[in-house]
Parts: sequence; C-alpha cells; structure tokens
Amino acid sequence: MGAETLPQDTPHLVLGGARSGKSRFAESLVGAYAGPLIYVATAEVRDDEMRHRVEHHRRRRGDDWKTIECPLDLVSLLADLRTEGKPVLVDCLTLWMSNLLHRDDTTPPESIIHALGDELRRTTYPLVLVTNEVGCGIVPDNALARRFRDLAGFANQSIAEASRRVTFVAAGLPLRLK
Repeated sequence: MGAETLPQDTPHLVLGGARSGKSRFAESLVGAYAGPLIYVATAEVRDDEMRHRVEHHRRRRGDDWKTIECPLDLVSLLADLRTEGKPVLVDCLTLWMSNLLHRDDTTPPESIIHALGDELRRTTYPLVLVTNEVGCGIVPDNALARRFRDLAGFANQSIAEASRRVTFVAAGLPLRLK
C-alpha cells in the first residue's frame, strides 16, 4: 500500500495474535510516508523482558521515527497530533487497555474507548493502530483476565467500526477485513 492511498483509508486498525507480524506490517504502512514518522508507544517498561522488546522494536524502526510514550492519555494525544498531520503509528492498544484497567481513575475504560472511537472518526492524517486479538483462546481462569479479554473484545469491535480499514495479520500474512 503506497503513501498515496492511506489517507482515505485512515484510521487503519491492524490486529492479530502475539508475534503474528502485526507490528511489522503496521510499520510498513506508516513507513511508506516521508518522515518524520511518529510512533506512539503505550507500553510501560517494568521489567527486563519488556525493555528488550522495546529495544528490538526501536532498532527495527530506525532513525526516521520519533517516539512518544503515552501509556494512558491516548485520546488527547491523538487530538493534538491531528493538527500536525504527520503519519502516526500507535502500538499497541492492548497494552493501553491494560494500563486503563490498572489506573487509579474511576472513569470506566469503556467510556475512554468510546472517546477514542469519536477521535478516530475525526482523523485526517495517516494513522495506523495495532492491537491484539485476544478472544480466540480459552476462557481465562480469573476475573481480572476475563475482564481484560472482554474489554479488549469490546474495544476491538468499537475501534474497527470507527476505522476505515481493518487488517488481520496471522503468520506474517495480512488479511483485509474492511
């Protein structure tokens, strides 16, 4: 997909399982544009394993990308970035949802996800969002994990509805859903 086709197909939601190739695919979509490219990182580095993952992704992206760390206030950040018009990749919504569940705020995560959908409908710049499809496995054995799985399913449906393009990636192979 070339740079001339993404704006009318934005936002673009890319989802798939862990290690499915979704981030690499999303990076290729945004990387088709001239820089500067913006990478919105939602991960909070809390251990060595996550630190290694973050470094691997940074090395793979290279120097054309500016990283903005945004573990929680994604809706406001995307509204601010709308005025810049630069290509943006958000990786990943799954970690962002996990962060929402663990914050000390009483605002229901579902209302924040609705706000994200509203912001996505106003998107006029190249925007690609990455998320995991977590509902294809077994039913989790604890309430928090079930709450997360249900929230992720709700969010993926809501964000897919607000997106103009949706691609599922499995085994590194993209399948256009919308």
